[in-house]
Amino acid sequence: MNLHEYQTKARFAEYGIPITRGKTATTPQGVYEIARELGGSVVVKAQVLAGGRGKAGGVKVAHTPEAAEEVASKIIGMTIKNLIVRRVLVDPAVNIASEIYLGIVNDRSSGKPVMMASAEGGVEIEIVAHEKPEAIIREQIDPFLGLLDYQARNLASGINLPHEHWKAFTKIATNLFKCYSASDAVLAEVNPLVITKENQLLALDGKMVIDDNALFRHIDLADMRDTDAEPIEETQARAAGITYVKLNGQIGCMVNGAGLAMTTMDMTKLYGGESIGPANFLDIGGGAQASKVAAALRIILSDPNVKSVLFNIFGGITRGDEVARGILQALDEVKTNIPMVIRLAGTNAEEGRVLIDAAKVPNLVSAATLTEAAKKAVEAARGAI
Repeated sequence: MNLHEYQTKARFAEYGIPITRGKTATTPQGVYEIARELGGSVVVKAQVLAGGRGKAGGVKVAHTPEAAEEVASKIIGMTIKNLIVRRVLVDPAVNIASEIYLGIVNDRSSGKPVMMASAEGGVEIEIVAHEKPEAIIREQIDPFLGLLDYQARNLASGINLPHEHWKAFTKIATNLFKCYSASDAVLAEVNPLVITKENQLLALDGKMVIDDNALFRHIDLADMRDTDAEPIEETQARAAGITYVKLNGQIGCMVNGAGLAMTTMDMTKLYGGESIGPANFLDIGGGAQASKVAAALRIILSDPNVKSVLFNIFGGITRGDEVARGILQALDEVKTNIPMVIRLAGTNAEEGRVLIDAAKVPNLVSAATLTEAAKKAVEAARGAI
């Protein structure tokens, strides 16, 4: 789950990282009031979960409240990478002397977090990594020990930070790791961390990505989720307790079990070639009742790209007859002519097939194996395109 800049910086402040104390608004009039309260020049920044806000015109400096209001009237409602700007952050303008990058990410190769710093701040770190990899200094962090002072000093030395800022930098780096760890984040970055002309270190912008699997421990963070940046189907699936990821193919897949779901997707792609593939990853999980299966099917059918549906259910905890009832319930609620292929195996699979056959659904056929089911689903999708 991605946090907006204003949410990230508020989180940083909780852990003692110095930030600009701005406020958010959803109307130009609100921006005017904030700018008048802050006094002096302000920066109006679009709050959308997308990069390149500045290049798109979503970040503007204003020297008076009236100018801030005018700027906000152009930013609020604009579209940046298909996302509508509904909120802006109004920050006091800062006199910048230099910019630094500081961030933490999970390093899967070492199984540890790694903190990175670069004197090339203010630009996307991916660009720096590609064009000047030597400009990025890294320190792997033992999760049981945390970031140690000498590691922070190594980073400061590696980016040629003036010695007078080492103490403040060490404190910020240590607190950034504490924030990252306490939030169950997979990414926490300050970009840029600026040295002001008043000789202070300040987090001017920030980004955090929280591990979805840990959100049950962070109800306060879960409430910050902005669903504008995700497909509506994924929002609906999360509300129904279904694991769903939207893809770009034509075959809607409903499967129980993540491994079986991946196999099913691979099989549709194998037989579909370059033109036909899975439209989604969907795992209804173990023990799914008819109502959950029905909800999953409604989500699949809401995708206009879906030209056929493949059910691949292995009955273990999830019984085949329950899945069959769910499918029939969903088809009774959501009328569709989209061709469907069902493969049931395992617990109560025979009972499930009996229920499906007795219903005599004209656009629903069965298959004995996954290979047969995948071929039929691909053939049906190809015929509907």
